[in-house]
Amino acid sequence: MTRVLITGSADGLGQLSARQLIAGGHEVVLHARSEDRGRDALTGAPGAAGVLAGDLSSIAQTRRLADAANATGRFDAVIHNAGVGYRAPRRIETEDGLCQVFAVNVLAPYLLTALMTRPDRLVYLTSGLHRQGNPDLSDLQWRDRPWNGTQAYCDSKLFDVVLAFAVARLWPRVFSNAVEPGWVATKMGGPGAPDDLELGADTQAWLAVSDDPEAKVSGRVLHHRRPTAAHPAASRQDVQDGLLDACRELSGLELAA
Repeated sequence: MTRVLITGSADGLGQLSARQLIAGGHEVVLHARSEDRGRDALTGAPGAAGVLAGDLSSIAQTRRLADAANATGRFDAVIHNAGVGYRAPRRIETEDGLCQVFAVNVLAPYLLTALMTRPDRLVYLTSGLHRQGNPDLSDLQWRDRPWNGTQAYCDSKLFDVVLAFAVARLWPRVFSNAVEPGWVATKMGGPGAPDDLELGADTQAWLAVSDDPEAKVSGRVLHHRRPTAAHPAASRQDVQDGLLDACRELSGLELAA
């Protein structure tokens, strides 16, 4: 039995992955942004071991979430599934003065990775749109350029791959990968999305627990259990180090090698 934490598992892909893992006999702890959403998460994933609440747009709440997770014991795997999409017509600023898309999609998984007791496996949810991301680190908070929600999302998903690859390089004993679930019918993907929803949740669950040799890899982007091409910038050490430096400066927390 593997012990797994899944962020953003009140609904959508996170909840489907939780159900798959629970059905496989694994211990799954859910996460939601609030206590009310946490109750929804438990209702939707019967058999879960528990739920933790915390708004990932807040640095303080994300820190408390990491503390609460550590207090329950070490996790074997963490699936960083939580994310916000690209339909906002304007830049939304968090309580910390950050762009919400960056805060939730990039900084929160960085913080949890840095603060939580190191697991054996880390899975970061990305998107095929990450290949349209811009690796320029000069305006991560969208203060100096006109707001473009789609581009902000693409950039954030690229930085999720960058983070996964940086962790794979710095922590060679941890399997750290990114998963591209496909365009599936979640709240973010919309009802007309053409890809298989169950398959969209499968790869991250498989990476978290499987002893298949194909699952025990690191520094990859996978789609439906198969490696797929990553944006070339994700493998560049200068981009990886630049993103880690930016997250450290924003949070005051360093990701230790």
